[in-house]
Amino acid sequence: MATHTSLIAWGSGEDGQLGIGNDEEKECVCVVKDLERYRVHFVVAGSRNSLAICDDGKLFTWGWNQRGTLGHPPETKTENVPSQVEVLANVNIVQAAIDGWHCLAVDDQGRAYAWGGNEYGQCGEEPERKDGTGRPLRRDIVIPQHCASKLVVRQHDSRLHAKTNSIALNWFPVIIAWPPGDIKQISVPVRVQGLEKVKLIAVGAFHNLALQEDGTLWEWGNNEYGQLGTGDTQPRSQPNPVQGLSGLTLVYGWGRGEHGRLGFGDNDKSSKMVPQRVHLLAGEEIVQVSCGGTHSVALTCDGQMFSFGQGDHGRLGYGRKVTTGQPMEVPIDIPPPSNLNGTEAEGHWIAKLVACGGRHTLAIVEWQQTHGSK
Repeated sequence: MATHTSLIAWGSGEDGQLGIGNDEEKECVCVVKDLERYRVHFVVAGSRNSLAICDDGKLFTWGWNQRGTLGHPPETKTENVPSQVEVLANVNIVQAAIDGWHCLAVDDQGRAYAWGGNEYGQCGEEPERKDGTGRPLRRDIVIPQHCASKLVVRQHDSRLHAKTNSIALNWFPVIIAWPPGDIKQISVPVRVQGLEKVKLIAVGAFHNLALQEDGTLWEWGNNEYGQLGTGDTQPRSQPNPVQGLSGLTLVYGWGRGEHGRLGFGDNDKSSKMVPQRVHLLAGEEIVQVSCGGTHSVALTCDGQMFSFGQGDHGRLGYGRKVTTGQPMEVPIDIPPPSNLNGTEAEGHWIAKLVACGGRHTLAIVEWQQTHGSK
């Protein structure tokens, strides 16, 4: 059976991060039309920009670009349509990460590439000397370059805020990080001690997570809102196991709770110091959760999306600006494919992957034909 996939977007578009050819915000989902002729299989929504990877390994980026974050020289302020990263056109990109100021990518040979802001060495290259104030001088890497050359990488993640870090998971189940926490900045990757059999990593604004092969979840970094789930607000410079998770097939939330971004539906929207089950999603089989700046989206096994949190700029996709801690379904109200197998398609859209950014969201959706249609 033939299938058709599309990339959809909604929320803030002030930096072109929706990829729809203008800087408008969208309260309902819309199609990123410039990528319709490609088969997108992976997306990331950064704080003010976005990226997509296609089945053939092509990498597209769009949005805010003042630090060379998009990898499209010459440097521009913003780009509101997806453009291929031409420097990486001859390699097959399989995974990438983007956020405020820098971007990382990995090809099918395990080679890592980095570009964008590098003042803290987050691109794996020693930044320029510091000025008289002790602060590093800004150095942007506009053209993607090979980094971490001694590693064979299978996953990369990056986030960039006041302090920055990049993390890689190499072919052997250990984590390599630069810099390792908030104590100092280094540009040479070092191994994170205490984790031996890691299968998945994720990086937040100021903290990191690692999922071990045995199902245990470990966190380290800043903890002022309880985001480490330790029951206190003390930071941790070494990985610690997250307690109180009885089965990762259930949805749990912890950390900063304002705007209802944790999905508990409570009135105080306070921070949660330890993991708590999100009972409002108990009736759904959740297969993915993506957390943005102040909103979150949960994806079910049958392709439904539920969003919750801050609702201005249309980031929840309900068609209106509403802030809520009550998860509500995001309607995929876009036309069916106009030509599939030579006939008008009958069926419905299902979401396959979702990515929340600072104030926008991206999702890959697939047209599921009605039984018996051609």
